[in-house]
Amino acid sequence: MSKGITPRAEDYSRWYNDIVQKAELAEHAPVKGCMVIRPYGYAIWENIQKRLDARIKETGAQNAYFPMLIPESFLNKEADHVEGFAPECAVVTHGGGKKLEEPLMLRPTSETIICHMFSKWIQSWRDLPMMINQWANVIRWEKRPRLFLRTTEFLWQEGHTCHATREEAQAEALQMLEVYREFAEMQLAIPVLTGTKSESEKFAGAVNTYPIEAMMQDRKALQAGTSHLLGENFSKAFDIKFQNKDGEMAYAWQTSWGVTTRLIGAVIMSHSDDNGLVLPPQIAPIRVVIVPIVKKDADVTRLMTVCENLRNALPASTTLLDDREQYSPGWKFNEWEQKGVPIRIEIGPREVDGNTVIVQRRDTLEKKAVSLEGIETFIEELLVEIQENLLERSKKFLTDNTFDVEDYAEFKKIMNGDGGFVRASWCGEAACENQAKTDTMATIRVLPFDQPDKHGPCVICGKPGKHLAVFAKSY
Repeated sequence: MSKGITPRAEDYSRWYNDIVQKAELAEHAPVKGCMVIRPYGYAIWENIQKRLDARIKETGAQNAYFPMLIPESFLNKEADHVEGFAPECAVVTHGGGKKLEEPLMLRPTSETIICHMFSKWIQSWRDLPMMINQWANVIRWEKRPRLFLRTTEFLWQEGHTCHATREEAQAEALQMLEVYREFAEMQLAIPVLTGTKSESEKFAGAVNTYPIEAMMQDRKALQAGTSHLLGENFSKAFDIKFQNKDGEMAYAWQTSWGVTTRLIGAVIMSHSDDNGLVLPPQIAPIRVVIVPIVKKDADVTRLMTVCENLRNALPASTTLLDDREQYSPGWKFNEWEQKGVPIRIEIGPREVDGNTVIVQRRDTLEKKAVSLEGIETFIEELLVEIQENLLERSKKFLTDNTFDVEDYAEFKKIMNGDGGFVRASWCGEAACENQAKTDTMATIRVLPFDQPDKHGPCVICGKPGKHLAVFAKSY
């Protein structure tokens, strides 16, 4: 089984696509821009979903489901929202063999339909906060699709909440941002930057957008999730009113927040190498694979008994004994390496005689002989070590490729060279933001919460700076 993976240094884009194919994560669908998520890729998404869903529920949100079809008039109610999503919308004009009286939109997001229902469900301050989440698919007509990163249809979770005050809504938006940040670091082993989006980069219809921004191995940024303070924009458009404690009618304050199957792309580009996929143990469908080494004239029954006993001693749901007879051990090694299984255990006649196994960790490809005595504890501790190593390795890469810059010539040199994250003062003017994009294709990824007391001159125009901004090229 040839690796067939293009080296990162040769062609990063092909390397990424090769890993998606070789690891059997997804395939292009017959409809351009759509993807078929294969079982192994979907198992990763299920692990992400299961772990994140538990964290979301801990905040008080409840899961529900809303229709994919949205009346066109709903989308038109919030001006900024419709303007932001119009180029990405798919429209249904016929149904049941007839032209529809009103076109229906395939949801690009669900603010409008959920707000319509909120207006029915919320009457009093006693109904607040109302916190709803749904796991669903959405459609956004993508011009330049890439598997997991940008597809016309993708899977996600989207949370929508209503609150009595701006302060409560703001706290909710920031709470979910922290949930995403912690999830990215603890489960995905990806360090992220948090803060506020610039006016031009925020979500259509939001007051503020708060992202988690990750650095990929090609030093580009990937927006891995967002939380939005929607303010009263949608509640006014959809008449979401409630009687407050003073007996007065008031509009609800809202938030929305979400992450998508793009997280799988983030994991691929953060941790994988030229041998294939590398998965953090926390989200790996298979954490340990056991490969028997069958040799001529060996006691196969004894060997397989040892392998089966080891499999039974380890967690059943994440341990696989690869006893397929039609493939050689070398073929299996290559397959599981490409699929990013965190730990591979090899057992042959020599290991059986010595009461040992050979353990290889996927993150470093290091091998060592380990006694079968206490192997369960050893594997458990090694999985924790691998998870921590992937995070520390990614943190170092982020630190090593983040630069503080005061000179625009240096800014352009970095962005038009190897790239990375550039921290620099910005005057707050859209013209400078656009100039940087024109000259380097870099955009402001985030305005960090931790701002300095004083700002230097804008790195682009030299006028007094108002913000410390992080610039980068992005996906």
